[in-house]
Amino acid sequence: MTETTATPTAEAQPERPRERNPEKIRPALEALLFSSSRPVSEKDLADVLEATREAVQGALARLEVSVQGSERGIRLEKVAGGWRFVTRPEFDSLLRKFHEVTERSRLSLAALETLAIIAYRQPITLPEIQEIRGVNSASVIKTLFEKRLITTAGKKPVVGTPFFYRTTSEFLMRFGLNDLEELPKPEELAEDLAATVGDEGLTEPIIASQSDSDDEDKNEEDDDSS
Repeated sequence: MTETTATPTAEAQPERPRERNPEKIRPALEALLFSSSRPVSEKDLADVLEATREAVQGALARLEVSVQGSERGIRLEKVAGGWRFVTRPEFDSLLRKFHEVTERSRLSLAALETLAIIAYRQPITLPEIQEIRGVNSASVIKTLFEKRLITTAGKKPVVGTPFFYRTTSEFLMRFGLNDLEELPKPEELAEDLAATVGDEGLTEPIIASQSDSDDEDKNEEDDDSS
């Protein structure tokens, strides 16, 4: 009868204590945010820095205060569930000139209208969107997909099983929102619109790329006529 011996297992290494002092991690935290092209969550910052969540929050608060003065060209922004550095809006034209950016990548009125419906009604299907808008919106949905502002969220269990659509983190970043709870309430929008109409009269929103808008409108007309 062969006698077997149990192989001794390695002892679990004690977990390294996490840093609790916000000032000690502040320089490294600033470097991480400066080098990241996307917002970084507090959890990811805490894991990388081997610090407590409270220490990260304290370091972020100190960093936010240090860059909020008018003498700074950047500011700290909480968006899409994370933190990032952004340039101040008053330097927009200067930066565009320096980087030779000649035009903005704006959305057409049709795309903004469709995106607003998805943002407030998500998850929502294309037939439901078209019922609200009263026009074929397939080409606009394609545009929003290409800009990564929306994505699919499963299929609705009805005849035809149409896709559900929802907004993405790219949508939150583009509109400077930390989460969907920061979307203006419909009643707030109604009050703001009423005040605008009363004070200034109703004006059409600015559309940066008129050619894009014309193309989308033409596509919608073509879809309707087909």
